[in-house]
Amino acid sequence: MEKFIIDGGIPLHGEVTPGGNKNAALPLLAACLLTTDPVILHNVPSILDVIHMRRLLQSLGVEFTELDTHTWKIQAREVRPADLDPDLCRKIRASILLAGPMTARTGELHLPPPGGDVIGRRRVDTHMLALTRLGAEVNYDRTFHFRARDGLKGADILLDQASVTGTENAIMAAVLAKGHTIIRNAASEPHVQELCHFLNKLGAKIENIGSNTLHIEGVPSLSGGEFTIGPDYLEVVSFIGAAVVTHGSIRIRNAGPEYLDMIRYVMGRMGVEWEVEGQDILVPAEQRLEVEPDLGGAIPEISVMPWPAFPTDLMSIAIVVATQARGSILFHDWMYPSRMFFTDKLVGMGAQIVLCDPHRCIVQGPSQLYGEKMESPDIRAGMALLLAALSAQGRSVIRNVGQIDRGYEKVDVKLKALGASIERQSEN
Repeated sequence: MEKFIIDGGIPLHGEVTPGGNKNAALPLLAACLLTTDPVILHNVPSILDVIHMRRLLQSLGVEFTELDTHTWKIQAREVRPADLDPDLCRKIRASILLAGPMTARTGELHLPPPGGDVIGRRRVDTHMLALTRLGAEVNYDRTFHFRARDGLKGADILLDQASVTGTENAIMAAVLAKGHTIIRNAASEPHVQELCHFLNKLGAKIENIGSNTLHIEGVPSLSGGEFTIGPDYLEVVSFIGAAVVTHGSIRIRNAGPEYLDMIRYVMGRMGVEWEVEGQDILVPAEQRLEVEPDLGGAIPEISVMPWPAFPTDLMSIAIVVATQARGSILFHDWMYPSRMFFTDKLVGMGAQIVLCDPHRCIVQGPSQLYGEKMESPDIRAGMALLLAALSAQGRSVIRNVGQIDRGYEKVDVKLKALGASIERQSEN
């Protein structure tokens, strides 16, 4: 167990480069199971979730060679549906991403229940629906059993919800299925698009990428290839938030601004602005930080929705930013019933937040935050609490920072380079 010790109130200044997109890296690693040829992935984030996925793949027979810290050569020359470590599967939600490629490749997989952040029930029914439509048999007796004795066959699939990982599993299974597959109500997040482009580079035939209806023509096999994982837009927005709440000015290199249109609009409702220079984002120190009311002066609502709307993973960051903006704003995350529970820690720091129910809260700002001792409950809430500590007066201690490390590579080192007073210490 490690903790962060933060002395807040210091404006951030300088330049930072985000790591590779965690939510792209995980399905891309799983997709390497679909070919016997070597694959080279660049800009692989060195974070705990990626390391856990690597260990799971190695237990299935996948070979890894580190060409450098962020470049891996991966080859699934021979894979076997081995018994996966239940404890390791419980560490990451993304273990479910093994179902599609392993069923397509070997016709069988026994998967212990996936884990991940404790933010409420996270159903996997959509995965089962998609794989069943493609011809797999799926059974559950505290462990998931996937079988495709006669191989997978293309199908017209209507997903019951636009699940990101459900869409990714369906895509990975369909690229080697016989015939044509249509995936309707597909998720279209940047990492889903990256998976499609990666698979096409290996020889898959996926059309309508970026839309909610994907067309996939199955191919007999995929080849090897090389691919660079894009920047993590969630990390980019986290650093934007860190600059804003500390009244700092930073440049974010290689930020992928083309994916931030809706996020920019939503953050703009709270008076947050930034400039775009090529692939860089410049966050100025002077921010309006005033909530823009709806027509008639009504309190505005920020609600999460599937892409390209505002993503659920940025709700925690937006709430912290709202504590520093003048006015009232309602946040609504209907996806996860525990997403809002970290707000009690912000209230303890001095924020004016009313938790209406498990899915909604109202923030009244601006509030002076004060240093506090806290514990990181999950990746995104942990990063949000780190932002709150950076803006707070006095010293904060955040325990269980391994949760933050699951999604952010060396975040303390990057923040320190921007001038933050942050130290990582081992728990006694």
